[in-house]
Amino acid sequence: MIKTIEHRIGGRSTIGESSRTVPVWNPATGEHQADVYLAEVADVDAAVQAARAALPGWAETSVMRRSRLMFAFRNLVEKYHDDLARIISAEHGKVLDDARAEVVRGMEVIEFACGIPQLLKGEYSDQVSTDVDLFSFRQPLGVCAGITPFNFPALVPLWMHPIAIATGNTFVLKPSERDPSASNFLADLYADAGLPDGVLNIVHGDKVAVDAILDHPDIAAVSFVGSTPIAQYVHERATREGKRVQALGGAKNHAVVLPDADLDQAADHLIAAAYGSSGQRCMAISVAVAVGDVADALVERVGKLAQAVQVGPGLEAGAEMGPVVSPDALERIRDYIGSGVDAGADLVVDGREIDVQGNGFFVGPTVFDHVTPEMDVYRNEIFGPVLVVVRVGSLDEAISLVNRNPWANGTAIFTRSGQAARVFQRSVQVGMIGVNVPVPVPMAFYSFGGWKDSLFGDHHVHGPEGVAFYTRAKAVTTRWPEESVDGPQLTFPTAV
Repeated sequence: MIKTIEHRIGGRSTIGESSRTVPVWNPATGEHQADVYLAEVADVDAAVQAARAALPGWAETSVMRRSRLMFAFRNLVEKYHDDLARIISAEHGKVLDDARAEVVRGMEVIEFACGIPQLLKGEYSDQVSTDVDLFSFRQPLGVCAGITPFNFPALVPLWMHPIAIATGNTFVLKPSERDPSASNFLADLYADAGLPDGVLNIVHGDKVAVDAILDHPDIAAVSFVGSTPIAQYVHERATREGKRVQALGGAKNHAVVLPDADLDQAADHLIAAAYGSSGQRCMAISVAVAVGDVADALVERVGKLAQAVQVGPGLEAGAEMGPVVSPDALERIRDYIGSGVDAGADLVVDGREIDVQGNGFFVGPTVFDHVTPEMDVYRNEIFGPVLVVVRVGSLDEAISLVNRNPWANGTAIFTRSGQAARVFQRSVQVGMIGVNVPVPVPMAFYSFGGWKDSLFGDHHVHGPEGVAFYTRAKAVTTRWPEESVDGPQLTFPTAV
């Protein structure tokens, strides 16, 4: 039976006036399992108005009450951890263990938000001048919004709304229409935790909803995660409307393997980083940079391991890699593999040959060798289980390759040399770096984000920068004289 996914606005469910729908697929079977009603401009406005109405009361709610609500929400997410993971797997396709790990990483952001009383502490300076004290504090921005992708339907929204809500804002979320149910489920858990109506609102939609969010005069800030062209579009359009924006874009993440590396360990990590979540994550390693004479041995190991990956439905026991999210994604990835062959790259493992029973959207782990930077399989973000190997002669060449790439989300190096690692981490122009760690996603008490075309805006997500993004600072200078004896002074004030 096909179900419908409705908007959740101000604590109630509604489909508004929309008659437009898109399908939600079961990627493991190819079946049409749900329809999503796409929000119209009026639906977005209704969500914003609900958030605006809830804002004064929520912004004035004590920081301790907000913290306790986050603790309650965190406990509910832990209680229903497996249910949420199954929802993710059913709509996204990722294997159940990967979906469970996504929920755990999302909980870490909620746990960070639980400490909001400490995170919002200001500064105080006594007697900065005669009888003058100075202090600072932070206040919420107002109604904030998030636009999130399909690849982490729970985690990426959790990068945003716990921090925004804990700091006193209200929030409108437009999740991906490809796997919308995780956001609805989390909204229900917020309600069970005691979040007042209107503080969190969910609208499902396409570009109509996105543009309505970017243009709405009552939205103060927009957070976005997605492809680079859309991130740039979101940043330009929303900032033109006077909004604060953090827009995280695409990636082409490199892992540099030096001759002194433990090749078995490096190959294991490359397989996990390239094919976890079927390569559909912005921190996936999609380029292995083989330095010097390490290439042949590395490619041999990676090829054998790639062929051994167990591909199957995400909810099936023993599956290590699931399908990709949609038939369009499957076709795009297969086309990229074909383009690599046409360009002359050496196809070591061909994921198009995978045979999984049924009509799911499956493509297997793919490995290319002898790839050059001019090839489309290197130049473009494939967002699928395709790992390309580029051969270089030295660490300096590897660093130059990484730095020439327009994306700068994450990168890694595999080596036993502390000196080489230090040179690498200081020289690469990338936001997140792993040393013998293939997917260097920071813990929630640090901030996540790249450089160059991987980020538009001034703030990364969650961590200290997330708190700064969703708040505005005030500095207050005070004096309480017993009586005025000085008379007016027209010079610029200085400390005395």
